[in-house]
Amino acid sequence: MTRIIDIIKNYKYRHFNFALLICVLALTILGIFAIASATDSNLYEKKQVFGLIIGIIAATIAIFTNYKFVLKFAWVIYALNLILLIWVKVGGSHHMGATRWIDLKFFQLQPSEFTKIFIILFLGYYINKNKEKLNTFKFLVKVIILFAIPLALVLLQPDLSTSIVISLIFCGIMYVSGLSYKIIGGIIAAIIPLGILFLYLIMQPNQHILKSYQLERITSFMNDSKANADNRRQQENSVMAIGSGGLYGKGLNNNTTTSLKNGQYLSEPQTDFIFCIVGEELGFIGTSIVIILLFLIVICCFYVGAHAPDLAGKIIACGYGFMIAIQSFVNIGVVTMLIPNTGLPLPFVSYGISSLFSLFIGLGVVLNISLQHSVVN
Repeated sequence: MTRIIDIIKNYKYRHFNFALLICVLALTILGIFAIASATDSNLYEKKQVFGLIIGIIAATIAIFTNYKFVLKFAWVIYALNLILLIWVKVGGSHHMGATRWIDLKFFQLQPSEFTKIFIILFLGYYINKNKEKLNTFKFLVKVIILFAIPLALVLLQPDLSTSIVISLIFCGIMYVSGLSYKIIGGIIAAIIPLGILFLYLIMQPNQHILKSYQLERITSFMNDSKANADNRRQQENSVMAIGSGGLYGKGLNNNTTTSLKNGQYLSEPQTDFIFCIVGEELGFIGTSIVIILLFLIVICCFYVGAHAPDLAGKIIACGYGFMIAIQSFVNIGVVTMLIPNTGLPLPFVSYGISSLFSLFIGLGVVLNISLQHSVVN
């Protein structure tokens, strides 16, 4: 107990990243207002407020718990991740062609949201412990296998979009860890032809690589024929909603008859398409604020990573930043019809207790790393 108190006293509170905390809280509160306006029921708003409260509690605990102590339980975290992913596969709730949730009565737990944070924490520990072996073939095989196991379980749900995000986070982490540029070049050289082969195979008749609905989303995005109109409608309506908001928007909780939200042209707007609600009701200014806040959060995470006391802290902070950046880009890209439709929430803004809770856990760990600021990384 005395040791814990001494550690807390030795934290460098002047380096506490208040900017990161303020940006996250501002974005989350803005998200709650958008969620409340997106639906007629206040149920989602109340649940999101509950998610914020338990998220703040979890973040506070994480802030004052040395991340180095947490990483002593890295293998426990890894095992817990696998248990949750197996549980959702065996006894999870089936919805819209996928089994991704565990029904906990008051809300549904989505283990894949926690997988992102758990993988970042585990890789921070494992790579830091074996940093001298980072560029060896044997270590790379081990780390890829350890990463591939939870990734495969997420893919089996199926959840392709989350799998892609997790894979990109892994790539970002390996880069900031100091992976040799020769190895990176070799991987890129191998990925390009494999990517071309993948695209060729999924376009073949009776292919079994992608689920039918996943392939339909890709083909409908690439082909705007009438046959694909139904698959494109949600994204097209989203773009119209954002454009109709103009500079200042139509206002939250408006009853304007020209609103696409009020006309029920947007399905489940409180989740993956919350950005179009912000665009329609808060306009260009509202969407700009969301994007700027997300950008500042990512910058703050990278700053914390650059001044972390060890490689583990650098990986965790930068990995968290990569997660926010990648997921934000994909979500906003879908809503603005820049990329095919996927099922990813917008960090801190979209409704989802699992997403919000896991994000605040990660936030607390990053803020703890900021308390151990190092001039030389």
